[in-house]
Amino acid sequence: MANHVSELKVATFNVSMESTNYLPQGETGNNQVLASILTDGNNPQVKNIAAIIQRVRPDVLLLNEFDYIADPEQGIQAFIKNYLNQPQAGSEPINYPYFYYSTVNTGQPSPFDLDNSGEATGVGADAWGYGFYPGQYGMVLLSKYPIVHDNVRTFQHFKWKDMPGFMPTKKQDGSTWYSSEAWQQMPLSSKSHWDVPISVDNNTVHILASHPTPPVFDGPENRNGIRNHDEIRFWLDYLTPGNAGYIYDDNGNTGGLATNSRFVLMGDLNASVDGDGDAINSAIKALVTHQRINQSFTPKSIGAAQNSPEQAHAKYHTAAWRMRADYVLAADFGFNITDGGVFWPAKNEADYLMVGTRGASSDHRLVWLTLELSAE
Repeated sequence: MANHVSELKVATFNVSMESTNYLPQGETGNNQVLASILTDGNNPQVKNIAAIIQRVRPDVLLLNEFDYIADPEQGIQAFIKNYLNQPQAGSEPINYPYFYYSTVNTGQPSPFDLDNSGEATGVGADAWGYGFYPGQYGMVLLSKYPIVHDNVRTFQHFKWKDMPGFMPTKKQDGSTWYSSEAWQQMPLSSKSHWDVPISVDNNTVHILASHPTPPVFDGPENRNGIRNHDEIRFWLDYLTPGNAGYIYDDNGNTGGLATNSRFVLMGDLNASVDGDGDAINSAIKALVTHQRINQSFTPKSIGAAQNSPEQAHAKYHTAAWRMRADYVLAADFGFNITDGGVFWPAKNEADYLMVGTRGASSDHRLVWLTLELSAE
């Protein structure tokens, strides 16, 4: 008997909802800065973010750069209750009864001098992932469909050294960048990698979520560019069963994603297939063209094309700084892509005010796909 065919709209949005976004330049704050904003319900930037979500109305939504707040009533539930459940800018309220969030490596202090500055500060570039307090630049997944929490896999603590063929980081004299002690403990993920199964009409859809480090803010050793490449390469191996044997999750289970699995891989990957920016783009190119990825559709917008009229591929950009950085990649198995886009209104549209400046909402745009679950 064929499964019921239904539609699923999935989206990713880097919302810049971390403390430095709300404080004077030079101040770093902590996750309570966001908690107070979420309780208040009146921050104009967050109201615009909520309005954008209400305009697009995704069924499943990954938020990048949403500070980790351990108590959901102060964190994600406050965002849902005080912003998404309230009508914004003429849109209907939206609700997400299910959510998933967890700890990330950003701001988690290491005891090592990871940036070779001569001092181990434990914060910033000396944290396991760049950040000034644990959970800065975190992630959260919202869903209208039940999340199968018992089957969630996280890879926050997977060690970079355990990836075969990792890209080495070296000093100018050719010696290794990281001390041997630091390298033994260094996680691959600057934040985390998640495989979150969602139950949609008795079908399981795996949401593969991550936010690799920006490939900048380093030196000639390119340590962030190299880490970004290998964070993306992790997904390549996870989707390729013959290459996934080395992978272990935070519960000690090994291997990648089984063949004939429905999945959507998404997040701010901080790398461009078109060569924009500073990333080593071989991994992102290989991921977008992977045999398990549906390559029939690329989200685009008029606003992005207007932002960089001199570039033919500008219509695919997802960030104000002229790059395709955010991705929603659907499995070639079990889905047909029926629609999609980037929320980036044209300059003559009223909604352009929601994205016209970084302070309006975020320097990233919401990216979405509408998927038809095909009977398999």
